[in-house]
Amino acid sequence: MAKPTTDTRENSMAFKNKILPACAALGLIIAIVVVVQSQKETPPAQPVAQPAQAPFKSYIGGAGIVEARTQNISIGTSLPGIVKTVFVNVGDRVKAGAPLFQIDDRELRADLLVKQANLVKARAAVEEAKASLKDYQAQYALVRHATDRRAVSVDDVQKRRYAEELARAKLVSARAAVTAAGADLKATQTSIERLMVRAPLDCEVLQVNLRPGEYAQTGVLSTPLIRLGDLDRMHIRVDIDENDAWRFRPETRAIASLRGNRDLKAELVFVRVEPYVTPKTSLTGSSTERVDTRVLQAIYSFDRNALPAYVGQQMDVFIETAEVPVSVAAGAAVAGEGDKK
Repeated sequence: MAKPTTDTRENSMAFKNKILPACAALGLIIAIVVVVQSQKETPPAQPVAQPAQAPFKSYIGGAGIVEARTQNISIGTSLPGIVKTVFVNVGDRVKAGAPLFQIDDRELRADLLVKQANLVKARAAVEEAKASLKDYQAQYALVRHATDRRAVSVDDVQKRRYAEELARAKLVSARAAVTAAGADLKATQTSIERLMVRAPLDCEVLQVNLRPGEYAQTGVLSTPLIRLGDLDRMHIRVDIDENDAWRFRPETRAIASLRGNRDLKAELVFVRVEPYVTPKTSLTGSSTERVDTRVLQAIYSFDRNALPAYVGQQMDVFIETAEVPVSVAAGAAVAGEGDKK
C-alpha cells in the first residue's frame, strides 16, 4: 500500500487550520445572537378579559355567586327505587304540586289490591256480626220476660244473655277490624303517592340528573336528582371578608359586574344578611389565599333581564362604604393580624 506523500499531509494540515477558526467564529456569532435575543424585553401577556373596576371611591369588594330567589332547591325521594317516568325537562316552569318524576310502583299497587280485599272482607265480617247479634237478641228476648220458670230454666236464660253480649262484642271487634283495614289501605295509598315526587312551589327546573330506568337513592346526595329554583328575580350571595364586615352597611349602594365582561353591570337591591359568619368556601386560587378566612354573607337581588347571568355563576360585587380615616383603618388591620396569630 502506498504511503501518503508530503504534499498530501501539508494540504490536510492547511485544511484543518482553516476549518477550526471558521467554526470558532460561527460559534461566537451564534452566542452573540443568543445574548442579544435574551436582552429583549418580553411583552406582558394580555388578559383575556379586563378585571372589574370599582365604581366607588371607598368600597368593599367581594365575590358573589348567583342563585335562585328561593335558593337552589335540591329535590330527592323519600322512597328508593327504579325511576319509572320523568315528567319535566330543564327549563320547564312548573306549578306547586306538579309531578316531577315517579318511582316504579308496581309492587305497592299489587299490595294495594290485597289491602282493598282485606277491607271488603272486614266490612263483610261486620255485616255477619250484625246478623249474628240480631239472632242472639231475638233468642234472648223470648226468654228474658218469661214469668213461668217451668217453661225455661235459669241456666238457659243466662246462656242466651251471655251469647247476646258476646255477639255485641264481636260486632265491636269487627268494626275495629274495618278501621284497621282502612288505615292499612290508606298507608299503602300514601306510600304510592310518595313515589310520585311533586314540585313544592312554583319554580323553574334548573337541573335534571336522572333518567327512566335509573335507581333513585334516598338521603342527601352530592348531585341532587332534580334542582329547582324561582328565577323571576335573581339573587346573588356575596362573601364579605370578616376583616371588612365592620364596614358593611345594608343601606349603601352595591353593583355587580359580570366576569368576562366588566361593562355588563347591574344595580343590586339589598335583601338580607345572614349574621352567622361562615368559613369561606369559594377560593380564588390565588397563591396568597388564606383558607382560614371567614366571611359574612349578604344577599342581594337584581332583575333577571338586567344581566345575562346564570345560576351558579360568579360575579364581582362592590359595596359602597363611608370613607374611613387612615388611623382607624390601620388599627383595624393590626387587630385583624393579631387575631390571625
